[in-house]
Amino acid sequence: MKRLLPFLLLLTLLVPMTATADTGPKPSVTVTFQGLEDPTYYVTLLSERDSTGPWSHSQNYEEYYGDQAVWEALNSYEDPDGFYFLGCYEDCSETHTFSWTYYPPQVFKVLVYFPESDTFAVTDDTYERYAFHSYFKCNAGAAPETGLLAPLHKDYLFGEEILSFLARVVITLAAEMALAFVFGFRAKEQLKVIFWANLATQVILNLALNLINYKFGGWAFVFGYLWMEAAVFLLEGWVYAATLRKLDRNPEEKRHPWAYAFTANTISLLLGLFISQHIPGIF
Repeated sequence: MKRLLPFLLLLTLLVPMTATADTGPKPSVTVTFQGLEDPTYYVTLLSERDSTGPWSHSQNYEEYYGDQAVWEALNSYEDPDGFYFLGCYEDCSETHTFSWTYYPPQVFKVLVYFPESDTFAVTDDTYERYAFHSYFKCNAGAAPETGLLAPLHKDYLFGEEILSFLARVVITLAAEMALAFVFGFRAKEQLKVIFWANLATQVILNLALNLINYKFGGWAFVFGYLWMEAAVFLLEGWVYAATLRKLDRNPEEKRHPWAYAFTANTISLLLGLFISQHIPGIF
């Protein structure tokens, strides 16, 4: 425990934060539209419930809501299924992407408003957030004429998740193998133990982290990284202490497997957090 204490103290310093009730990433819903290159259009999500977070159907128009005429048009829309407009909307004419990043509804329909013709298009089906950050794609080319949006398709960024996963595994594995030489673990059998132990723990660790990020988001990813890396340190330290000295070609020289495990996993954690912030797929 004496060796673990400074490690845990370091982990608490890696992610400085203020303890408030509204800290950290929030769930989001992002919808990308295809086929609406010409018309001006605004997008919102209609909610199954009449409020979510700060958004509410009962609110009156305020200046920060944007264009009052557009807000009033969306607010006046009567959904046949009783879904509510909550005040969050966006002009998507140029970006063709709508993102609700602060307390989006759990169950929703997509509503598009065309101010030039004063008409609407809406999804026939309802949808639900399926991940912490839920991505959808919609082919809306016929919407101005039909008044209906084509069904949404899930469009999660799995390619970026895989890229981030591979980068974390490969880079941290290479760093820990290089560090083994610094600590004097250079025998072939020692390097085999270190390689396979690291490969197993890194793959399991990073698969778990990707799943946590998918379901719970970046804040849970960071906290999960902290305690799981501490668990990996204890496991690898035990394996190294039990095997590396026995495999040493110069047993009279004192090696320090626990110190190596501590240093290697600290560097692995720092590298992993750096990679997750600079390679798409986490934040």
